[in-house]
Amino acid sequence: MDFKSKIILISGPTASGKSKFAIRLAKKIDGEIINADSMQIYKQLKVISARPNPKEYNKIKHHLYGFHEVQKNFSTGKWLKLVVKKLKEIKKRKKIPILVGGTGLYFKALVDGLVKIPNIPQRVRTQIRAHRLKIGQNKFYQELLKLDPISKDKIHPTDTQRSLRAYEVKLYTQKSIYDWYKNTKSNFKKTDFYKIYISFPRAELIERINLRSQKMIKNGAIKEVKNFIKLNIKKDKSVNKAIGINEITEYLNNKKKLNEITEKISIKTRQYAKRQSTWARGNMTSWLKLKPSELNNFLKNI
Repeated sequence: MDFKSKIILISGPTASGKSKFAIRLAKKIDGEIINADSMQIYKQLKVISARPNPKEYNKIKHHLYGFHEVQKNFSTGKWLKLVVKKLKEIKKRKKIPILVGGTGLYFKALVDGLVKIPNIPQRVRTQIRAHRLKIGQNKFYQELLKLDPISKDKIHPTDTQRSLRAYEVKLYTQKSIYDWYKNTKSNFKKTDFYKIYISFPRAELIERINLRSQKMIKNGAIKEVKNFIKLNIKKDKSVNKAIGINEITEYLNNKKKLNEITEKISIKTRQYAKRQSTWARGNMTSWLKLKPSELNNFLKNI
């Protein structure tokens, strides 16, 4: 495969070894790496976001890691704008861009284009979420189907996030989120991309996640969260979704023991990995699926 004209995308569930594989690939094909993880953008979250260590860079240029302040929200649109600029710069240097991360929406925005849906007021979003909690996901999903019948074959009944999003978009804009998608265009052609998804066996991935959670604590996650707490970040900021912040805060407030919060971080990370895998099954069907055991052969055959 001639990668010179391609933009390479590498995704997979958290703890699947995406970053290390990306570095090995970049060394082989003279590439530069761009971050596609929504938590690794934050300057103050190095440990709990599992941001690649500069020592691991192996002289490979990395872009859009640890550059954004936690006090400010960050959107997919902002990421896409920065990435398009970086892609031009990397191509100008005659290097091959490699995007790596686990944020599915980032990849979707890059490949399919960013949906220009109007901003939904926070009060509307809050009301809809309160309504779903009151009636439960099953009834909420049935209401969604009446409101937006197109969702039936698009959203699984247990997919809370996508159900909420489809509901709020239709309710506020009077137009299905899937009609909005139809009018979306990318800056790139489908053939511009070479897409790789690392498909890890569930049992092995759980073991890796457990080990990484323990390693995070040893590598300074508690100190990192202590410093984060001092910044008094508002609860509505997107950074608060980072796994580890709430759990370590509980430990610091003497509500939980260290082994309890380490296990809790592992459980939440496993749940996140499962959501990523579910996303991939629905949105990454055209991606090349590689098992960990197949990565070495892939690199050898380039």
